[in-house]
Amino acid sequence: MAEERCVAGQWVEVERVLLESADRAENLPEDTAVQPLRVWVKGFAHAEAALGEECEVETMTGRTVSGRLAAVNPGYAHTFGSPPPGIAPIGRDLRARVEAYRTGAGSGDVFGAATAPRAGE
Repeated sequence: MAEERCVAGQWVEVERVLLESADRAENLPEDTAVQPLRVWVKGFAHAEAALGEECEVETMTGRTVSGRLAAVNPGYAHTFGSPPPGIAPIGRDLRARVEAYRTGAGSGDVFGAATAPRAGE
């Protein structure tokens, strides 16, 4: 299998040590304190590099960061979990209300103010 490499200008992720374990806060749990604080930064490679080699990147905000090349063309794996059941239909419902308002088929304003009770009622 060929070694994975990046070329200059390619979207990559680098890993670097931000703080060595000796430089971390003293009040951390022991299993955390013995580990260095690592950071992963995504950006555009300045030059060609292979996974594990030093690589300098320019981030989306224009910062220059260097670290070991960890991934070529990385994605995003974060999640905020599953949406609450009542959230999913909101976009479709709002678009239907806006369309009804625009065509004059709806009563009241987009948010149903004509049928919603007023403050204090």
